[in-house]
Amino acid sequence: MLYPSLQSLLKQVNSRYLLVNIIARRSRDISNIANEHGEIIDDKPVSRAIQEIADGELRITIPEDL
Repeated sequence: MLYPSLQSLLKQVNSRYLLVNIIARRSRDISNIANEHGEIIDDKPVSRAIQEIADGELRITIPEDL
């Protein structure tokens, strides 16, 4: 079983498509930042991005005109 569950993530972001895109973009950012600073990442960037969303550390704002 995955932690956090997909249902709990969908409470933060109401679209699976949008959730996947946010996770992918954030994981690329995490990886790029680590490479720029020469840091070694202990856990996978995707796992860290998912955890940030689940913990509410990452805020998603969608413009009203979309």
